[in-house]
Amino acid sequence: MPILIDGHNLIGQMHTISLSDPDDEAQLVMLLRRYATKKRGRKVIVIFDGGVYGHPDNLNGYGVEARFAKSPSDADSELIRRIRMVRRRDEWQVVSSDNAVMGVARDHGVPVVSSQEFARRLEALDAPKPSASSHEKRNERSLSHAEIEEWLRLFGATGDEEQN
Repeated sequence: MPILIDGHNLIGQMHTISLSDPDDEAQLVMLLRRYATKKRGRKVIVIFDGGVYGHPDNLNGYGVEARFAKSPSDADSELIRRIRMVRRRDEWQVVSSDNAVMGVARDHGVPVVSSQEFARRLEALDAPKPSASSHEKRNERSLSHAEIEEWLRLFGATGDEEQN
């Protein structure tokens, strides 16, 4: 399912990226690349309001297409234009919390995910994996020499062999 994203609207809901960051768009695109890759090739189109001059053109790739709205248009106008062009509406998804963008998407039968909800999904990709609890760590112990020898015997090796 391709996703059409309101870029700066999404950044405004992120805890790990700020709209005041000079590379906020690039940071978001990197997260979206990770998302697209984990979702097995999901296509993501992210639309930003006019970008900073000299902004790198190499944001596209790994399932993500980044576009900057050209003046006098803004990202919302570009998103609405693209939503209206969508043919297989049930196959697309729009990510935005802008009322006008969400309204047009819903009017055209394109499912909408709020920027807040999608930000949670993206940030969950970067969340540290829970480590073993302190209770589990307390119950861990080293294997004895006899236990190591038994495992080696079971797997066809002996403790006398040189380690590579």
